[in-house]
Order: sequence, then C-alpha cells, then structure tokens
Amino acid sequence: MRAAQRAWLFVLGLLLAQAAPAAEPVPPPGLLRLDGRPAPELKLADMDGRLTDLAQLKGRWVLVHFWASWCGPCRREMPTLGRMLQALPADRLTLLLVNTAETDDEVFSFLASIDLDLAPLMDRDGLTTRRWQPRGLPSTFLVDPQGRLRYLVLGGRDWASPAYLDFLRVLTKQ
Repeated sequence: MRAAQRAWLFVLGLLLAQAAPAAEPVPPPGLLRLDGRPAPELKLADMDGRLTDLAQLKGRWVLVHFWASWCGPCRREMPTLGRMLQALPADRLTLLLVNTAETDDEVFSFLASIDLDLAPLMDRDGLTTRRWQPRGLPSTFLVDPQGRLRYLVLGGRDWASPAYLDFLRVLTKQ
C-alpha cells in the first residue's frame, strides 16, 4: 500500500472515530434507560427564594431527585446523595433535590436532623411533580447535557456505592 493510501485511510479512520457516538457505560442494577425525550420544564425556588431553571443547566448532566421527608426510603437515601456529590467533580453533575409539596419547616427540620447542607427546590403546589410524573418516591431522573431524559431510578439507592459512582464518573466524562 502506498504512503498516500495509508495517509488517506488514517484520516478516514480519525473522522469516523470522531463521528461515532461514545458508548455509554452499562448502568448499575435499578437504573432504567429512558427514550431520550426532552425533559419536562422545571423552574423552582429553594427555601431562600433562589430560582433554578433546568433549561439553564444544558451542557451538563443533571440528577433530578424527587423526595419527601415523610418517605422512609428518601430519608435513608439522602445522606448517600451528599456523599455522592463529594465524590464527583462539581463541574460535571448538578443535583436538583425536588421536595414534593411540603412546608419549609418540615424540610428544614428533616435536613437539620441528618446534618446535610443541600438546598432543596420546593415544589409547594406539586405542579412540577405532576409534570414529571415520578412513579413514587424517591424517583430520580438523569438528564443529559442536551436536556433529554436518559435514565430513571425508582426507589431508594446508595448513590455513594462504587457501582453508582463509577457509572456516574464514566457517564459525565462523555
């Protein structure tokens, strides 16, 4: 094979490698793949009135977590979400904790009891929860950098476990 042909094949290989989508990691048990439809609107304020708009977070992975303080699995899972955030690079994944229709006092009291410094978004009227339609609590959606629903987790999980941390590390590097 002549040098010109080898060079052409090399360039073609590089172009094909760049065009091929990166393979996603195999999700751990309990993580369900979704169809990639656009994520529903999510604009909520935290207890201090700071507004978060999911549309403004395009370009990064977002974990949207629906929970309530009266939910036993939510209570057990919440500390693992805090440990997950500490273990992952802050610039690759954003955690949105969506509290479903509780008062500020209920949420504040619960978070103080587990000594966790997270700012939950308050879905006071429940409309965001209805729009997203989680199938029970806790429910967690992973939204890709293009704003599409990619994964769903139903029920409580240990988000700080090696299986979930490894998956999220690989996923958010893409």
